[in-house]
Amino acid sequence: MPRQIIDLSIAIENDVISDPAPMRPEVKYFAHADTAGQMATYFPGLTRDDLPDGEGWAIEQVSLATHNGTHLDAPYHFASTMDGGKRAITIDEVPLEWCMGAGVKLDFRHFDDGYVATPGDVETELKRIGHDLQPLDIVVVNTRAGEVHGNDDYIDTGCGMGRDATLYLLERGVRVTGTDAWSWDAPFVHTAKKWAETRDPAIIWEGHRAGRDIGYCHIEKLHNLEKLPAAGFEIICLPVKIKAASAGWTRAVAVLNE
Repeated sequence: MPRQIIDLSIAIENDVISDPAPMRPEVKYFAHADTAGQMATYFPGLTRDDLPDGEGWAIEQVSLATHNGTHLDAPYHFASTMDGGKRAITIDEVPLEWCMGAGVKLDFRHFDDGYVATPGDVETELKRIGHDLQPLDIVVVNTRAGEVHGNDDYIDTGCGMGRDATLYLLERGVRVTGTDAWSWDAPFVHTAKKWAETRDPAIIWEGHRAGRDIGYCHIEKLHNLEKLPAAGFEIICLPVKIKAASAGWTRAVAVLNE
C-alpha cells in the first residue's frame, strides 16, 4: 500500500523568528570556493588549482540550543523528578518506543491566543473525531501558531495545554505529545498578564510541570499539522542522542497509508 510522508518539522535557519532573540540559532555557510585551502591542509603540496574547478567542500557551522527547531523535550527539562519523585530521565534515556506510534490530532485552532485548554476541551475534541485514546498514542495539538510561523508574533500565538488537560492524556497512557506552537504551555506573554492579576505560581508552565506527576515528552514547534487527518496515521519523532540533555532535535514526520 502506498505511503505518504508529511514533514512535521521546521527548518533550522537564520532570520526566521522561531525563538526569542537571545535563543535563536545561527548557521554559518561555507561554500566550495571558501574551503579549498582547508582541504589542502590535509594534503601537503596540494593547491586550489589542483582541485576540480578550484573547489573544496561545502560545510556549515551551526550554533544551536537543544530547544531550537523542532525538538523533543525530555522529562528532565520540566523538573529534576518525574513519576512522583523518581529521577527525571534525560533525552538519551527516553524509550524509543515512545517516539513511534499512532498519531492523534486535536484541532484547537479556534481557541484564542493564550487560552489554556482543559480536560473538557480534550474530551470534546476526541468525541468529535471519534477516537478513544490508547497507550502510547502520540497526541499533537494544532493551534493557530502553525499559521504564523516565521512572523514576528509566532512566539505569542496559539493556545496552550493546562496541567489537567496534560494529565488527562498521560493518565491514559500517552507519553509523547506535541504542538505547533513555541511552547506546550500558553505563550508566556499571556500567562504573565494572568500572573500579574492572580500571583498564582501554579499557572506558570503548568502543562510542562505535569511531568512531575507522570513522566512524558513533548514535541514543540511542529509544522504542517493542518495537513494531517484527525487519526489513522503514524508519527515518528526519534530525538538526536545528546548525553544527559533536556531535549534533542527531531525530524518529526507523519506516515499516512493511502
